[in-house]
Amino acid sequence: MSNQNHINTLAADIKLLVLDVDGVMTDGKLYFSNNGEEIKAFNTMDGLGLKMLQNAGIKVALITGRQSEIVAVRAKNLGIKHVYQGRDDKLNILEELLNTLGMEYSQVAYAGDDLPDLACITQVKMGITVPNGHFLVKDAADAITSREGGNGAVREICDWILQAQEKFDDAVSPFL
Repeated sequence: MSNQNHINTLAADIKLLVLDVDGVMTDGKLYFSNNGEEIKAFNTMDGLGLKMLQNAGIKVALITGRQSEIVAVRAKNLGIKHVYQGRDDKLNILEELLNTLGMEYSQVAYAGDDLPDLACITQVKMGITVPNGHFLVKDAADAITSREGGNGAVREICDWILQAQEKFDDAVSPFL
């Protein structure tokens, strides 16, 4: 859907990928067990992509409006150190994170799918959404993945960044 040359230009200097969780890392559906425990399904291909991205020196952060123990577990399993849950003020969190890391908005890719992500998407160098994202988010985004949230969209983003920075071959070489 998105022009590859445009994506390569935007992704070339990305040092931090920030992800919304529900609708980007997951399909956006909320599942609850009979005892009220929240259950989420994550894509293993996304997980490998995030590990490869971090191994290539790109930092990853999660910012989500919901609070969920399973998100903390998933982040820990993937080695993601910057996790912000239960926060609707995503742009404020992003600014705090950038101050902590000594980074600029021009070094950030942000992927989100709904209105709480809109301010971040318009502020960063590379604003990304998924095909089933809200139409206002899609209008504001620099790139739209071909895969939906929870179904490989995050892996696609990781591959974009690795390819644009000519780190893809090194990232996949352990598997060849």
